[in-house]
Amino acid sequence: MALLEVKNLGIQFGGLRAVDEFNLQIEKGALYGLIGPNGAGKTTVFNMLTGVYKPTDGDILLDGKSIAGKSQIDINKMGIARTFQNIRLFRQMSVLDNVKVGLHNQIRYSTVAGILKLPSYFKKEKLMNEKAIALLKVFDLQDEAEVLASNLPYGKQRKLEIARALATNPKLLLLDEPAAGMNPNETAELMDTIRYVRKEFDMTILLIEHDMRLVSGICEELTVLNFGKVLTHGKTSEVLQNPEVITAYLGE
Repeated sequence: MALLEVKNLGIQFGGLRAVDEFNLQIEKGALYGLIGPNGAGKTTVFNMLTGVYKPTDGDILLDGKSIAGKSQIDINKMGIARTFQNIRLFRQMSVLDNVKVGLHNQIRYSTVAGILKLPSYFKKEKLMNEKAIALLKVFDLQDEAEVLASNLPYGKQRKLEIARALATNPKLLLLDEPAAGMNPNETAELMDTIRYVRKEFDMTILLIEHDMRLVSGICEELTVLNFGKVLTHGKTSEVLQNPEVITAYLGE
């Protein structure tokens, strides 16, 4: 059984059919890419997978259970986490506290324990700090733990957003243009980080990306969207040689 199965997914905004009959299967442990020209519907698909939008029709199965139309919080608890094309951090919180926000789904203490600062509060705060620092080390951000997120360089803000998503302990990680705005060196470093995350966390990853060097370098399979419909899908090397795909990109 596929970890993620999307069946005939569609959404309509007024008279506009933004995505139509979208199908996708991703096996556990895969590193999969969703590509297409600007306005093809890629982020709209992500928004349906994560509960930002409720699909007009179709179904989304995670580990065989339907998540279509559920809330963002419920979908996150069921095992999907994401980053955004436009970085969404708690900019006036520290790097460490941004990651700890993601850990609150796993490590909890009662309101009374927090207010009265009972021993259980300090024990769980210590555990959260340790787990957050361990995640920051994956992205070489441990030395900036007390820095405000807004003061991080752009490339490190991208990494922090991935670290925070991982803190929710997802089964499936969705990355929306993780290399956007990065220079070639930062992109190469990001590719290494994504490979590491996949291996060390046994993570299944679906990403949207325009950087074809990144896509061809790390994705094993691709689905190509154009005008809200699947243009083609298959092995990355084959898809990127497809004349229809080349035409779609050249026509942007």
